[in-house]
Amino acid sequence: MSIKGMKKALFLIMCLVLVAGCTSNPGSKEPEQQSLRVMFWDENYFFQQYGDLFTMQHPNIEIEVVSTNNIYRDMGPDGDYDKAFKDFIDKEQPDVLMVSIDQMETYISEGKIRELDTLIERDKYSIDTIYPALIELLKERGDNKIYGLTPNFYGSAILYNADLFAKHGVELPRDGMSWYDIIELAKQFPTEGDEKTRIYGFDNNWGINMTQLASMISSSEGIEQIDTNSMKLTLNTESWKKIYQTALDAMKSNVFYNPGEDGFRGGSMEEYYQSQPFVMGRAAMTTGDTYVLRNLKEAADALKDYKPFEIGIVAGPASSTDPDKSRNIGISEVFAISANSPNADAAWEFIKFVNGDQFAKIKSRSLNNGLLSRMGYTDEYNGISLEAYYKLKPLPTDYSGMRKIPNGFYEKFQPLLDTELKAVEDNTKSLDEALAKIEAEGQVALDQALKEQEEKKKEEEAQGGSSEGSADDSAGTADSSEGSDGAEGSAENSANEG
Repeated sequence: MSIKGMKKALFLIMCLVLVAGCTSNPGSKEPEQQSLRVMFWDENYFFQQYGDLFTMQHPNIEIEVVSTNNIYRDMGPDGDYDKAFKDFIDKEQPDVLMVSIDQMETYISEGKIRELDTLIERDKYSIDTIYPALIELLKERGDNKIYGLTPNFYGSAILYNADLFAKHGVELPRDGMSWYDIIELAKQFPTEGDEKTRIYGFDNNWGINMTQLASMISSSEGIEQIDTNSMKLTLNTESWKKIYQTALDAMKSNVFYNPGEDGFRGGSMEEYYQSQPFVMGRAAMTTGDTYVLRNLKEAADALKDYKPFEIGIVAGPASSTDPDKSRNIGISEVFAISANSPNADAAWEFIKFVNGDQFAKIKSRSLNNGLLSRMGYTDEYNGISLEAYYKLKPLPTDYSGMRKIPNGFYEKFQPLLDTELKAVEDNTKSLDEALAKIEAEGQVALDQALKEQEEKKKEEEAQGGSSEGSADDSAGTADSSEGSDGAEGSAENSANEG
């Protein structure tokens, strides 16, 4: 080998030694391999949404998903979901629980999930840029402590076509409008013209009828059809009369898009977008989450002759009594740590990651799972500000009582409701008459459904008791046999000894 070649070889060896010296650290250890059981509704979607990204950052933590779909499978159509949910957790023992905000509150009171404030403080984990209204809501349910965090939330806003408002000289929507305000504003737009070319004051993507509009108003105002404490229907009241009268007047004003049986039932993508007046620039307002914005963008990309328009967004619909608050803000997935988890540190690493800045930065590009709780990464979508979605505070909503209502009730109640309200719309019955009948006959249906549910529960308990009794009898027989065998053994031993 030439001197030049020897020098080159020596240089390469020195480089390799230096690299090895820089990359190796005799004092460092490989992270210990850990396993983590995470509760989620679907394994594939979990890894698509959370798991794959987390594993890239934490290759030493192996995740096993325990699917809550099994709860519905094992429970049956008329089972007790709350009991089945608790039984599922007791059986599967997940380290990370995925719960609703109501379930979180229940498990806090039962000591089944771990408080996170000490971990947040220990790791100096910043929650300052998480939507403050969500932190406030979580603390309200946790006696001023944090027991879970949510990466996403769902919310609604009022979207409007600024060009139509300018053209017809109508005052622009404002933050904090209630459904009553929205309806009055929609009524200021003209109603004449062909059904396929005219404009509408309001469109809810694919149309809306009186029952649906009344349901949206009542949900926003926090008014329920049934008092689940007394199990009494509350439809024949002044509050509901106001709601249904407002919805009835709105539909009769003809400013709400309602295609009825002529709505979209399938077809090409062009027909799909054409069926939505707001997307096509023929409706002044709509309400919804960021899905509406994605729909607008996709329509503009897909339709050759699409005419874009200026879009505005304001916060709402709000409560008519609390214009800075909304019942359309909610949490569907709260991640919490089981109080008896042997892998609490790994569970906390997972919760930190999916609620952190890096995760939010990646997910902000798609917005495919609602709005991000971590602010600062979804300020706009396709050039449209999303600030309105973060303006209102959530009003508390508790749907846990609704799970007490048997499914069989709705099978009888919904046709009754639809028939009576249709009679009101057709002017063959007054609203007072219809609501009185709905409440009276609906109460009979509810009482019957509750009675049947109770009878079925007693029957199942009796069958369970019989099974346990049989098992006890069998055990007793086995014990007696065992005693006989023991006696025989003793006799044999005595004989042998003799």
